[in-house]
Amino acid sequence: MSKPCTDGVIGGILAGWRYDISGLAPDMRGDYEQHFAECERCRSRRRLHRQIDIGLIVLASLSAVMFLVAYGALRYYLPRHAFVLQLAALAGFLVSAVVWVLVAIATPAPTVMADAALIGARRVHERLPEAVRERLPEEIKVRIGETQPPAS
Repeated sequence: MSKPCTDGVIGGILAGWRYDISGLAPDMRGDYEQHFAECERCRSRRRLHRQIDIGLIVLASLSAVMFLVAYGALRYYLPRHAFVLQLAALAGFLVSAVVWVLVAIATPAPTVMADAALIGARRVHERLPEAVRERLPEEIKVRIGETQPPAS
């Protein structure tokens, strides 16, 4: 049985937003980030929602690839009624692509995946020998957050 939310009002607001605060201005996120730090229930719900979002994107991607493979196989083997089957495969690909775009627009999953990639890049960068780190272009160092961008 899960623990109750530590603050029902903030937990209710976060539940209504599907535990996504990425669209909020940084100065407005403070209370919500503090709530995530304190409330195990909301943290786990947020993690569940992000797993579902990323799972939907992965599933839509795999579905699109499989429809393209089916289309390619139909083009190669040319069975009876190949044209109808090819249209069905292309329609399946189109539906999968639309679902992928809708999930990417409606959820913070792309932002979450980009943040995860950035964290991974920082970890790799930290493990690099100092001689290699010094040879990296300044643009890469700025992107991973090692240095501040130059003032314009």
